[in-house]
Amino acid sequence: MSSIGHPPWGAPTATAAGAIAVEEYGYGLGPPTGVLVLRYPPQAAVPDFPPDRDDFVHQLFWSPDGVLAVHRGDTSRFLSSAEMLWVRRGVVAEVHGLGRQTVLRVCVRQAPASLTALEAGVLAPEAEVGGRLLEIARPGVEEQDGLRARHDVLEALAGCRAVHLGHVDGGAGPAHTVAQALLHDPADPTSLTDWAARLHVSDKTLQRHFVREFGTTFTAWRTTTRLRAAAAMLRHLSVTETAHRVGYTSVSAFTAAFTREFGTSPGRYAG
Repeated sequence: MSSIGHPPWGAPTATAAGAIAVEEYGYGLGPPTGVLVLRYPPQAAVPDFPPDRDDFVHQLFWSPDGVLAVHRGDTSRFLSSAEMLWVRRGVVAEVHGLGRQTVLRVCVRQAPASLTALEAGVLAPEAEVGGRLLEIARPGVEEQDGLRARHDVLEALAGCRAVHLGHVDGGAGPAHTVAQALLHDPADPTSLTDWAARLHVSDKTLQRHFVREFGTTFTAWRTTTRLRAAAAMLRHLSVTETAHRVGYTSVSAFTAAFTREFGTSPGRYAG
């Protein structure tokens, strides 16, 4: 995946980050009441947003047509298009997409108190909020319309119930190295033995690290991660495609595992 550096706070331009064309749309960027919207269009590879992020702005992440994976310390979550991620300035969180998808990254200096009190959290606003963001993530929008949309979006988000993403320092042990790789690609078929060989530790050592760091075995952690990713993907993909995207070759095996985890079949879960 490509890495994206600090988001610029400047005039609306088209820039390139590696092989990824990034569209930038800024409104009222002089005073602190402005907003910058970065749009990463669907690509074969979607961007990573690294932890060495700019602490000058609060950020909002959303994918209207895909799944975002969020990792903060020991906390991980997959977000569907019905959810957005709020990250307060100065807070470290790793965000990346799981496929060919659009990603919006919104940067603001000022926000309502209920948002600035939140370090990092998942919000599930009404669909109209995403629509307002898409309206200003395109050329030809008047500055006053962009600023009005900024106000509407932030006010709507401020009224949402947030699921806080806490931070527990996970360290940099071998289990966390494997866990981070699986969050990037839940379908990764690498076995415990192969991971251990790559990391120059024994199978037993790696398994022991998983139990100590995550309270469960490698296999159980990978299964849970795959199923949580699947729950977000089902909003956009069929059951069969979702199963394959998270590493199941058998749809029936996926359905059985999903039903055990969530108490309902993937078809019913998707509605």
